[in-house]
Amino acid sequence: MIAALGQPAPAHTAFAEARFLKLLDRPLVVSGQLSWLGGDKLQRSVEQPRRETATIADGEVTQQREGKSPRHFSLKRAPQLQVLLDSFVALLSGNSERLQQAFEIRQTGTAAGAWTLTLLPRDPSVARTVASISIDGYDGQSRCMQMQEADGDLAIDLLGSLATRMPVQPTRDGLQALCRSVP
Repeated sequence: MIAALGQPAPAHTAFAEARFLKLLDRPLVVSGQLSWLGGDKLQRSVEQPRRETATIADGEVTQQREGKSPRHFSLKRAPQLQVLLDSFVALLSGNSERLQQAFEIRQTGTAAGAWTLTLLPRDPSVARTVASISIDGYDGQSRCMQMQEADGDLAIDLLGSLATRMPVQPTRDGLQALCRSVP
């Protein structure tokens, strides 16, 4: 199944993310484009509500916000970004071995229909930050990614053509149902 998800780099996809944080009454919603540039290089370009680009490359994260100087920090300071990098690169390259090194993998469904991959971090220090990542898809396409943080916060990303279906006022249950719906 994981090998079937592999794509040649560079690979780009639209995304819309709703981030549900305990501290906020409503989710933060952003949208833009995710890009795998090959190797361990990812870029997340946010277009709405304000322009911002985050690039992970060579063990460093660079954030560029419109009208501000770039900010750089080590990937070691952000374990959830390392987990995201490992999962994205392994999935986009179709590298099940890399995915299995970093995660316990639970799979439901089949590559020829609706499926879900649930990734549980193997590293206990990572698991203290990221409880799980779930990827929902249909046929060979990823449609949604959910990152459940250990503290209860949740980010749900709608991917590809599904990104255009982000509700104005998203809810956890509504987005999770959308992720598991058949196209």
